[in-house]
Amino acid sequence: MNKKRIVVFGATGNLGANISIYLNKLNYDVIPVGHRKSDNGFFEEHGMPYYSVDVENEADFKKLPHDNIYAVLHFAGMLPAVMKGFSATPYIQSIIQGTLNVLEYTRNVGADRFIFPQTLFDIHYLFGSKVPIPADAQRKVPEGDHWMYVIAKNAACDMIEHYYKEYGIKRFIIRLSRIYLYHPNPYTYTNGNKVLVSDRALIYKAIKGEPIEIWGDPNRLLETISVYDFLQIIEKALIADVDGGIYNVGSGGTTLEERVRGIVDVFSPADKKSEITYCPDKQNCTQFVLDIQKTIFELGYEPKYSWHDYLVKFKDEMKTQPFAKLWGREEDYYPKN
Repeated sequence: MNKKRIVVFGATGNLGANISIYLNKLNYDVIPVGHRKSDNGFFEEHGMPYYSVDVENEADFKKLPHDNIYAVLHFAGMLPAVMKGFSATPYIQSIIQGTLNVLEYTRNVGADRFIFPQTLFDIHYLFGSKVPIPADAQRKVPEGDHWMYVIAKNAACDMIEHYYKEYGIKRFIIRLSRIYLYHPNPYTYTNGNKVLVSDRALIYKAIKGEPIEIWGDPNRLLETISVYDFLQIIEKALIADVDGGIYNVGSGGTTLEERVRGIVDVFSPADKKSEITYCPDKQNCTQFVLDIQKTIFELGYEPKYSWHDYLVKFKDEMKTQPFAKLWGREEDYYPKN
């Protein structure tokens, strides 16, 4: 029996690499595609051929296989988290033009379905809600460094919907809360400025047994999903007998206190546990939880990994560095003195 062939764009990124490895283990014929000239032999080591393609360049797609493509997963494109400073152009070129080119490739090869990640910030105006945010909530554009990113992602979603209606390509648009996974780079960009990822900062404190503060309401819920539950949703979207739509990716959330106590439990030395101090007057991020009922009913999704489960796996990957050949090691990202 022939394996179903899957093309993964953005395969050298956080999610794309994890998707490629996971689907390869499920016995799909995976074609990893990335913008990097070289993957350092990472995918070949896992039995997959790597293709270097610039999604903004239509001619580059001629390099790719065109036969027997079952599904296209489009995880390529600029992210605010990796943009130093601000420029609208990379969002327009990589997300809008890039998505159009990937959709045309999908149509030309006759693929059955298309999977695309949508940003959480299209529903940012609903953050703070006491009830879970539904998958089909109206999409809007926020202020701040995400505005042009959201405009581009919303335009991409509209194009994907058009290709479904015009050409019958099933579409699975998955709205991502933050996907929790290990990456050796502990830094991100917020409003164009490089900062340490907040959870990583807490983990570093816990490892040293240093005091940790909980700001604001400790019972505030924040959406939390492990990369392993995210991968389950990708798996389900590939086999679902529906035409698709927009699906929230979430788990029901964990409280701020649960998150901090989990970090202390997993990372602090047994003889030097971090002391937790409550600071209710200090401002922290706004509560939000996604309604995942549509994802459960239509895709058969069932959250399996708790926050504690994720932290245990994170700690293990800090030691084993499974993607070191592709991304380097954590020390490679530390500031050079």
